[in-house]
Amino acid sequence: MAVVANRRSVMTLFSHPDSLESHRIRFVLSEKGINHETVTVQGDDMPEDLIDLNPYQTVPTLADRDLVLHGPMVIMEYLDERFPHPPLMPVDPVGRAKVRLMIFQIEQDWYRLAKEIEEGTPKRVEKARKELSESVTAADPVFAVNGLVDGEFSLADCTVAPLLWRLGRYGVKLPPRAKGLRAYCDRVFDRASFQASLTAMEREHR
Repeated sequence: MAVVANRRSVMTLFSHPDSLESHRIRFVLSEKGINHETVTVQGDDMPEDLIDLNPYQTVPTLADRDLVLHGPMVIMEYLDERFPHPPLMPVDPVGRAKVRLMIFQIEQDWYRLAKEIEEGTPKRVEKARKELSESVTAADPVFAVNGLVDGEFSLADCTVAPLLWRLGRYGVKLPPRAKGLRAYCDRVFDRASFQASLTAMEREHR
């Protein structure tokens, strides 16, 4: 259930300074040039506003006037619809379904493994690191384009870029043969919007 927000007149993002979920929201906000405030949330010290606004007390949480949203995909699609330029979802139903499917796959396959690397036992971490390395490398042909879905930059790219930025931190080293993936990373990481989305903590990863 959406929570009514009546304390903030400026769009506010409650964001962790070094998490995949928060980073992809910051990337979307930056890509669209949306004016907003960011409240950094780290550890167990939750801001009182966040406790009041989000019953789950999770980040990212977005407060926009009378609306409070949580759940990364919910927030990303809302931002794309509320601020339609530049568009980060196709206009046709088939195209939008493809982007949503790509995001679902990234979350289920790669975000899951990233979480395992960050939180698992040493044995599980090593297994997840190996799986992530193999899976990302195997997808190299997919990255030989400007955008993951039909060559157009979209919310799928905003979802995968934060993960690719963290590969070194995860102990994943791309092999020389992954030329498409390397070129894709260079293109996305060079975007002014991506650089602007990075926190000081995230810049330390590369």
